[in-house]
Amino acid sequence: MEKIKNIVLDYGNVIFMIDFVKLKVAFTQLGIENVDEVFGHHGQSALFDDFDKGKIDAKEFRDGIREVTKNPALTDTEIDGAWNSLLIGVPKGYHELLLQLKDKYRTFLLSNNNAIHYAYCMNDIQEKYGVADNDGFFEKTYYSHLVGMRKPDAEIFELVMTEQQLNPAETLFVDDSPQHLAAAKQLGWHTALCTKEKPLQSILAEFGLL
Repeated sequence: MEKIKNIVLDYGNVIFMIDFVKLKVAFTQLGIENVDEVFGHHGQSALFDDFDKGKIDAKEFRDGIREVTKNPALTDTEIDGAWNSLLIGVPKGYHELLLQLKDKYRTFLLSNNNAIHYAYCMNDIQEKYGVADNDGFFEKTYYSHLVGMRKPDAEIFELVMTEQQLNPAETLFVDDSPQHLAAAKQLGWHTALCTKEKPLQSILAEFGLL
C-alpha cells in the first residue's frame, strides 16, 4: 500500500454522531408508514435524494413530508423536529483530532447533507464548541446539497479527485455506509468502515496515521 497522504471523511456517524432508531420513532409518530423503505442507512426515497442534492429546498421537502404522511396540518417545527431527531452531536475530542490530522495530511469532508440538517449541525457545534462550521478542520468541505450530487454516485468522488488532484492510491475514505465505500473503492481509493465498534480513532490507528 502506498503511503496515505489524503484523508476524506464522511460526517454522520464518523464525526457527528447520529441515531437512525430515534429517527424511525419520530417519523413513525409523524405518520410515515414503512419508514425503512422511505429513509434509512442503506437507501432512501427520491424525496430525500432530491433534498440531499439540493434539487428541492426546505419548503419543498416539508411539503413532501406532508404528502407522504397525508397530513397537510403538520407544522414546519414538527417536521424539522422529527427530521433532526437523529442528530446527536460531535463527541468531545473529535475536533482536536481533526486538527491533528489536518497538520499531517490533506483532509477533506465529504458529506451527504441537506439544508435542514446542515443548519442544525452548524448551530450545534457553535453552541457546544464555539465554532461556526467545519471549514477550519479541513482543507475543503464537500456537502451534497451544495455541490448537487451525493454518495454513492461516482460523480461526487470524481469531483473531489479532480478538484484536489488526488491520487486514489494515496487516499483513504472513511464512511459508515458500505455502499459509499464500495463506490470509492471502485475508483481505487482505500476505504474503511466506521462503526461503534471501530470508531474513527481506531481506524486511524489501524492505518498507522496517528
